[in-house]
Amino acid sequence: MHTAITPSTLTSLSTLMQRPTHHLTHVAFNGTKQYSWPQFRAHVFSLSQQLAIIEQPRFALCCHDSYLFAVAFMAVIYAKKQLILPSNHQPAALAELNTHFDILLHDEELHIPSSVTTINIGSLLNTQEQISLSHMVFPPLALADTELTLFTSGSSGIPKAIVKTLDLLDNEIAQLEAIWGTQLQQSHICSTVSHQHIYGLLFRVLWPLCSGRSFDCFNLDYPEQVIAQAAPNKVLISSPALLKRLHTDVTSASYNAIFSSGGPLALAAAQHCQQLLGKLPFEVFGSTETGGIGYRQQQQSTTPWQRFTVVNIALNAEQCLKICSPFVDPLHWYQTCDHCVLIDNDHFELKGRTDRIIKIEEKRISLTEIEQRLCQLPWIDEAAVFPLEQQQRLHIAAVITLTTSGMEQLNQIGKGKFWLLLRQQLRQWIEPIAIPRRFRPIAEIPLNSQGKRLIRDLEHLFNDHN
Repeated sequence: MHTAITPSTLTSLSTLMQRPTHHLTHVAFNGTKQYSWPQFRAHVFSLSQQLAIIEQPRFALCCHDSYLFAVAFMAVIYAKKQLILPSNHQPAALAELNTHFDILLHDEELHIPSSVTTINIGSLLNTQEQISLSHMVFPPLALADTELTLFTSGSSGIPKAIVKTLDLLDNEIAQLEAIWGTQLQQSHICSTVSHQHIYGLLFRVLWPLCSGRSFDCFNLDYPEQVIAQAAPNKVLISSPALLKRLHTDVTSASYNAIFSSGGPLALAAAQHCQQLLGKLPFEVFGSTETGGIGYRQQQQSTTPWQRFTVVNIALNAEQCLKICSPFVDPLHWYQTCDHCVLIDNDHFELKGRTDRIIKIEEKRISLTEIEQRLCQLPWIDEAAVFPLEQQQRLHIAAVITLTTSGMEQLNQIGKGKFWLLLRQQLRQWIEPIAIPRRFRPIAEIPLNSQGKRLIRDLEHLFNDHN
């Protein structure tokens, strides 16, 4: 069990590196290997000195190891370079974003085009000389003047660059600690999500660093690892993509707390998670653009969301949520595309995104509603619905995963009759124009590392004419 942390008050990102070396024993764990706070400060200082003398100003950071990521994150900032976080490690994705950066910092060999200049962080740290503590100077950071570029996880199309200043992240870290700090106390942080996205960046790296909690260097990639690592002094940072895969009925030790973000968590998955791991997940609602907006523990499917106390909420004329938030802009309202119902000034229900409303033959069609109606049927576990244009006509397509009874029904009556049965059932709620014309049953709906659906991959399933 990891018991690495000495209790400390929350430290701002501005003065994080000034924290005395005696405040923490360990920052991160890689199996049995431990990284201490003095080591972290020395690594950040050494790397920042080496990066500062490089002429190019824009550094992308792409690491598997969260400790090396944290070192490089702070080092790039102290070297006064621009920091860019690509959303994943895939070679094509990195090549596509190479106009946004000059040099890619990484921690292992990456197969990317020779046009991208790369530096292995590990090799730089391995060459560091012993640094005297008196020589390590970390002036306070001007957070409002320090920018970070993240990318939306765009399920289709090219990811969109989102520029945030560090004071916005610092504000969110303070809010997270205000809500959960007492409960988490000296917990060790485990994660199934990447630090390359804002959720993982905050919850598995920056919040732990600022609050003095240790974290694992590497992801828990499989449900078996999540179950095996459970312990009362550990916190799990996860997503619906992983939590819904906890198929086993073998219960384990409890986590101190479990967090889920990146997409909607099914009620059944939340309840199963509680049975297996002893805690009902805290679901966090937000986005790269907005930061966190609210949270809940899903007692039932209609459990409302509680806004973060520093985030003001309201609805526009179309009943879409707008926020005034210190994680975006504390002085101005930010409009979202999330259709909501306000329960009161502090609580709201999500009804789906209005950017998932399309028009076919002048009829407004909610893709979210079609998915919900499909999932109400006893034969369907999950559904992904989207518009598909074929032969110059727009219609609705549905990719579905089947329950056991759905598989039995499909095998018994065949595809043609099964699709007809689904359409007949949907007519109870949905206009004929909105009923899917084509279905594809698959074992699992493809998701990216943030738990977002890969619409382009789903569209490829309909390239044939069956």
